[in-house]
Amino acid sequence: MEAQAQGLLETEPLQGRDGDAIGSADLSSMLSEEEKDELKAELVQLEEEITTLRQVLSAKERHLVEIKQKLGMNLMNELKQNFSRSWHDMQTTTAYKKTHETLSHAGQKATAAFSNVGTAISRKFGDMRNSPTFKSFEERVETTVTSLKV
Repeated sequence: MEAQAQGLLETEPLQGRDGDAIGSADLSSMLSEEEKDELKAELVQLEEEITTLRQVLSAKERHLVEIKQKLGMNLMNELKQNFSRSWHDMQTTTAYKKTHETLSHAGQKATAAFSNVGTAISRKFGDMRNSPTFKSFEERVETTVTSLKV
C-alpha cells in the first residue's frame, strides 16, 4: 500500500509548486553562475533524498501491514477495539455517570407512576362494576339476551 495512495505525502515536486513564487522574486540575477550551479546541484540532491525517503516510508508501511496481518489485526478489529475503548472511556466520565443516574431515577419514577395509574384505573373499574347503575345495566343486558334467545 503506497503512502501516496493514502494521501500521506505530497507527490508534486517542490519546484513545480513553488517555482512561481521563487521566479517572481527574480533573485537569480543577484547570484553568480557558480552559486547557481551549487544551488541546482543541491536541489537535485534534495529531490533524490525526498524520493528515497518516500520509498523507505512506503516500504515501512507495507511491512507494518504485513505484521498486522500476521498478528490477525485487521481494520475491523482495530475499529472494534477503538470503539470499545472509546465507549469505556465515555462510561467512566462524570457527565455520563450523572446522566445515567438521572435517567435511571426518572425511569424508576415513570414506572412507579404508570403502576399507580394502572392500579387506580383497575380500582375505578372495580368500583364502577359494583355500582348500582352498572348492576342495573348488567341486569337489563341479561334480560335482553335471554329474551332474544327464546
